Amino acid sequence: MTDNHPNQTEKTTNTSMSARKKALLLGKMLGLASEDDYRPSQASIGERAQFRLQKNQVLHQLNLETIFSLALNYTPSDVTGEDLDPDWSYQFFQMAEQISSRRMQDLWARILASEIVKPGKFSLRTLAILKKLTQREAQILEKALGMSAKLNTETRYKLLNGYRIHGGLQQYFRKASSVNVGLSKFGLPYSSILTLMDAGILHSSEFETGILDKSAPILLSMVDYQIKITPKSNNLLFSYYRFTPVGDELCLLVQAKTDNEFSRALKDTLSADFAVGQ
Repeated sequence: MTDNHPNQTEKTTNTSMSARKKALLLGKMLGLASEDDYRPSQASIGERAQFRLQKNQVLHQLNLETIFSLALNYTPSDVTGEDLDPDWSYQFFQMAEQISSRRMQDLWARILASEIVKPGKFSLRTLAILKKLTQREAQILEKALGMSAKLNTETRYKLLNGYRIHGGLQQYFRKASSVNVGLSKFGLPYSSILTLMDAGILHSSEFETGILDKSAPILLSMVDYQIKITPKSNNLLFSYYRFTPVGDELCLLVQAKTDNEFSRALKDTLSADFAVGQ
């Protein structure tokens, strides 16, 4: 995806430009570069400030129009719409006008379309965090979601980190009682986990399930893939990272795909202590 920014052509064609020249380009954002009939050297500081504000207003308007146009594509014509909460819509557009990244604009457009269909799905707190979210953080979230799973009928995703043996004789006859699923091997190192924690998307600590029932099969539902497993003993439990309420809301937006390499490795890892079905 590309960025809807007035200087996009310069960004894409001058990748080898020196740092100084790139720094000088920032002058356009500050009203310090000549454009058409405007000459900063002939303008007062007040006129330069006014010129900069005008440029920002144009960019903000462009951002809003782009998001609105994208939202129309996501808004169904065969579903009854709802009136947006005035406070919510005001805050939404105040924040959305500052979103210049095309990828992030798409997320904001889908939020707007979703709220028109069913208000209340996305809180103002989620919007505030989304506004601060960088493209890199959004990509990490997409990666994490593609490696997450819902257990049985649960509605919230868990990012499984591994499992361990708790009690029983097995615990004494193995070199290690904990098994890690190896998230870092598939592009999600702990530094990325910390990034999502710092962004308020993941809770800042690991969680564990209760002891898993040997007689109860478990369906791991990933984004577009399922794994059916059954514990081989009554001494197993999963460890996982849990999405915050804001993270859960953002997961509704991210168009992730299951990481196929990870899902295959996950099946192989679990097969040591779980019966893995097709």
